[in-house]
Amino acid sequence: MGETSFKIMLVIFNVIFVAFIAGIIIFIRSYRQRKKEYVQELKTVALQHKKELLTTQLEIQQQTMKHIGREIHDNVGQKLTLSSLYLQQLPIENQSKEVVESVNNINAIINESLQDLRLLSKSLTDDNINDLTIVELLEIECDKIRSLKKFKIDFKNTLKSAVPYEIKSVLLRVTQEFLQNSIKHSKCKNIFISLSKTNKHLDLQLQDDGKGFDLKNLKTSGIGLKNIEKRIKLLNGTFNPKSDKNGTTFNIKIPI
Repeated sequence: MGETSFKIMLVIFNVIFVAFIAGIIIFIRSYRQRKKEYVQELKTVALQHKKELLTTQLEIQQQTMKHIGREIHDNVGQKLTLSSLYLQQLPIENQSKEVVESVNNINAIINESLQDLRLLSKSLTDDNINDLTIVELLEIECDKIRSLKKFKIDFKNTLKSAVPYEIKSVLLRVTQEFLQNSIKHSKCKNIFISLSKTNKHLDLQLQDDGKGFDLKNLKTSGIGLKNIEKRIKLLNGTFNPKSDKNGTTFNIKIPI
């Protein structure tokens, strides 16, 4: 074999070897890319499944609340009404003043309980989340706080577009929990709510000027936000609470 033939074979061998190595590299990169896409697809499917479960859970919860509301109105409410009627028919004209006052007090308590039950039943059976916008829902919550005449509440809104049911439900619940914590525990005087849409995200900010609380106790505290935080994450959102002696702030951001 001549020197020229040897060089040609060497070049061919090197070309084949380089092509082989390049093929292996391309195969490995392609495999890794396909694996990455497959894992991402699994995550997307899992997230979509969780979202569907969340929507189903919210619908079941809504139906359960309606059922409980109807039971309260039709069963417990009627029994209290009958109790009030029986009390009114008691022959107490010739009884002592103390007995009459006791019966009247009991009747007043029953009537007050009836009123509370009617309000509770109405709140459970009203499908406000479906019927109203998130802005209207938050305005209702603000009006409840204003009616107490103990706190100043400021609600700023720039949102114009509609919001899906599951997002409305989460934003409403976290607002309700925040307001309850503010008026019961924080000793605040002012509450601020801001709702806006920026860069395809829905932003909700809740703030008060109370004494704050320890964020480490978020899981075990009575404000019930841990499950809501999980719901926000299922919606690809973020939940950032901050609290110190100058007040508490919750920042919620959800893609929309």
